[in-house]
Amino acid sequence: MHALIVVAHPDPDSFTHRVAAELARGIAEAPGGHTAEIADLAAEGFDPRYNNADRAGYGAGSAPPPDVLLEQQRIDRCQALVLVYPVYWWSFPALLKGWIDRVFSNGWAYRESPGQKLVKLLGRLPVHLVAIGGADAGTYDRHGYLPAMKTQIEHGIFDYCGAPIAGSRFLLDSHARARGALLEAAHDLGRGLFIQQSCGSGSAHGGPERQVACSQRAGKSLHAL
Repeated sequence: MHALIVVAHPDPDSFTHRVAAELARGIAEAPGGHTAEIADLAAEGFDPRYNNADRAGYGAGSAPPPDVLLEQQRIDRCQALVLVYPVYWWSFPALLKGWIDRVFSNGWAYRESPGQKLVKLLGRLPVHLVAIGGADAGTYDRHGYLPAMKTQIEHGIFDYCGAPIAGSRFLLDSHARARGALLEAAHDLGRGLFIQQSCGSGSAHGGPERQVACSQRAGKSLHAL
C-alpha cells in the first residue's frame, strides 16, 4: 500500500520535516512492502492562492487547472493521506489550507449543485492528521484547542468530503530539548499506519484514534516548529 505524506513548512531542516521523514521511514520498515511519498508543498512551489481558474471550474464541471489535477492524481494513487503540519494560530499553515482549498474541489472531493443533495466522494481515502505544536498539552486543554481544531478540520473539511479520519495525533511541546520521544512516536505511527487501517481505524466508540504525544519538558511558546 502507498501513503502520500503532505508537508507544509518552508524550512527543509524544520522539525516538521524530520517528523515526516520518520513517518516515511516507519512505513517503509513495516511488514508488507508499503511505500510512502513526501509531498513538500513549499519546496515544490505549490501556489495555494485560489484563483479564477479554480473558480471557473467550481460550478461548470470543467477540468481543474493542471497543478491541481496533478495533486488529485497523486492522491488517487495512495491508500492513505497523511498531513504533517505545524500549528499556526491554532490551525493549518496557510500553505496547507490553500492546498486543500484548491485540490479538494467540487466534482472530485464532493459533488454539490443547486437543488441537489451533497454527494461525498472521498470515502475511499483514510486521512491521518499529524499536528506539531510548541505549546504543551495543558495549554491545549485549558483553551479547548483540541475540540476546536477537530470541529474545524476533521468535521468541517474531511467529513464534508466523506474522507474518514483514521488517526489524529498532536505532537506537542516540540520546542523542548527531548524531541526524541516525538520522533519515535512519528516512526511508530508510520510502522503501524496500514496495520491500523487493515484492522479498522477508530476508537471503541467509532471515532478516529486521537493521541497526544509530548516531550518531557513543559514548554511555553505557542508557535510550532
